[in-house]
Amino acid sequence: MRGLLVAGTTSDAGKSLVTAGICRWLARRGVRVAPFKAQNMSNNSMVCRDGAEIGRAQWVQARAAGVEPEAAMNPVLLKPGSDRRSHVVALGKPFGTLEAGEYATGRAGLAEIAFGALEDLSARYDVVVCEGAGSPAEINLRGGDYVNMGLARRFGLPVVVVGDIDRGGVLAAMFGTLALLSAEDQALVAGWIVNKFRGDVGLLRPGLDSLEKVTGRPVLGVLPWLDRVWIDSEDALAAAGWRREAHGAGLRVAVVRFPRASNATDVDALAAEPGVTVTLTADPDVVAAADIVVLPGSRATVGDLAWLRERGLDVAVVARAAAGRPVLGICGGYQMLAESIVDDVESGVGTVPGLGLLPARVTFAAEKVLARPVGEWRGTRVGAYEIHHGSVTVDGPHESFLDGVRAGALWGTMWHGAFENDAFRRAWLTEAAAQAGTRWAPAPDAPGFGDLREEMLDKLADAVGEHLDTTALLGLVEAGAPGGLPFVPPGAP
Repeated sequence: MRGLLVAGTTSDAGKSLVTAGICRWLARRGVRVAPFKAQNMSNNSMVCRDGAEIGRAQWVQARAAGVEPEAAMNPVLLKPGSDRRSHVVALGKPFGTLEAGEYATGRAGLAEIAFGALEDLSARYDVVVCEGAGSPAEINLRGGDYVNMGLARRFGLPVVVVGDIDRGGVLAAMFGTLALLSAEDQALVAGWIVNKFRGDVGLLRPGLDSLEKVTGRPVLGVLPWLDRVWIDSEDALAAAGWRREAHGAGLRVAVVRFPRASNATDVDALAAEPGVTVTLTADPDVVAAADIVVLPGSRATVGDLAWLRERGLDVAVVARAAAGRPVLGICGGYQMLAESIVDDVESGVGTVPGLGLLPARVTFAAEKVLARPVGEWRGTRVGAYEIHHGSVTVDGPHESFLDGVRAGALWGTMWHGAFENDAFRRAWLTEAAAQAGTRWAPAPDAPGFGDLREEMLDKLADAVGEHLDTTALLGLVEAGAPGGLPFVPPGAP
């Protein structure tokens, strides 16, 4: 198998970014390459053309590779519904739940699904660039691991480890990661990549030389801090890193930070718009002061609605509605605006009152809706995607909004991804800004959201080509980890 595993010293070290950059760099060379992540834990997902649900990061990595995203690229997706339970998506479809106590021991069946998916991809692509999860040094989980060293051992994949130097302590983290692995696992760890570096690499060189000496593995390169480079988040709720120049008056958007926010990447396109500032918040005062408030999706609608009430955020949202100031609910956030929610599936609590701001009722069903709808608003075409168990019934006459409802300054839709449509995003923001009483207007020469994503992927590939030892990377892909790599004690107990 021709491939590579990109692991990390920690979550959010930059594995997703590096994987995307390598995929784009290889694709530029004419290599037919596919991304792969055996198991992703994220509430940010995407619906593929064939109706399969995968993690957003793998969807973007497929875009980087120039290939159609598919279920095999992320065969197991865990969507946390609480601190102790995750909903399992296998090969793009619902597969049950996984309790915290089963995490280390109850994944054998999922591992075989993941291994089969990788074998399938490797038969159809020249190279598969695999992304690990968390850190391979999570030795408490090594027995059932099929994402990091378990995957590498199964297929003989060489491993490169990425470390985030911006956090500090990256050299110790790299050494410690290796030293906690068994001799058999260490034999596949073939090199290091330092990520997010700011400053003079010459000052870092003595540390890199020492790391190479004590580990016997080369540093394959130091990637610089790349401004305005972002990829769909999976480890944390985070708006895009784009902060563009304001165009006239600004527009303040507050996004409620639900504990179980799902597909909150919807707001990234808003954050990319010139003059629009997106704030993630759990503060009722920030919600009250913003020009526009967004209630994003949720993997635990009833639980997050209770959290909203506990913090007094419901009062701020109701006050905005009474004052005719814009509130947008997307998927779970839309459901919260309804009069009632009947949930015998996700939370199992039965009927609970919603915020009562929209003339709608929500009923949860066991079967998940996975779709890629296309519609229009104000004559503008809108493509989107749906991922939900809860369905909304609107009572009585209403103004339709993306298969949802609009009532004055209240907007609700089940559609994710709608704001990635440039014309729709700017038209809706213009109308909502007018409702908020601001003078914001879209910049006529602003790039589109898709163009910004492509620019980001190109920057990543440029950085890979310029700052990494691509000859060594290609050597690992072709021949695997070199023999004779030294063991670093103490190794796994």
